[in-house]
Amino acid sequence: MSQKHHLGIRFIIFCLGLLVMAFGLDLLIIADLGPTPWDVLHVGLFTQFGLTIGSWSIIVGFFVLGISALIMKKIPKIGAYLNMLLLGLFMDMFLKLLTGITLDSLLEKIILFTLGIIINAIGMGIYISAQLGAGPRDSFMLAVTSKTGWKVSHVRRGMEVIVLFIGWLCGGPVFIGTIIFVGTIGTLVGLTLPFFQRLSDGLINKLDKHKGNNEINRGASI
Repeated sequence: MSQKHHLGIRFIIFCLGLLVMAFGLDLLIIADLGPTPWDVLHVGLFTQFGLTIGSWSIIVGFFVLGISALIMKKIPKIGAYLNMLLLGLFMDMFLKLLTGITLDSLLEKIILFTLGIIINAIGMGIYISAQLGAGPRDSFMLAVTSKTGWKVSHVRRGMEVIVLFIGWLCGGPVFIGTIIFVGTIGTLVGLTLPFFQRLSDGLINKLDKHKGNNEINRGASI
């Protein structure tokens, strides 16, 4: 089915996924056991220069999209820009709402961290199922892969190591949770994406059938 069908429904699914994903990312930050490699960079930049973590997510995303555009010699899809802007805004929104939460034990941190990974994977599965385009980091990964012929897994791993190192130099929080996230997120998204892809496709197919039945009924009444 063309991505142009039911664009409004796809956009709602896309925004819902980013909302869930942002909540999961913020839980990882609050758990303080090590955020994602990219958030190590965002938190490090926030520590060094101020602004907000969400703002740095947007700024870094814009920079990454610029590099992707230079590599591919074409403007990224609108979904990449929406991903960049909405994810940063949603992250700041949840961080404000969750301000004041204190975790008194390691068990509480582990529980919150585990929830963060799972919720992030669910959000990724939902937003990708909308098929409105990859985010800035994924766009850059695909651009490098297409130009070099290297495996996606190698490019992604290399990106995250470099970003993690820069984030660490900026004072970002690197801990065991960051390694756990890198080692598990691919497997989790491999489970959530097919599930939510079926749900999204099923919803759109039902809307198509409903629209078709309405057209038939109107034709019969005439």
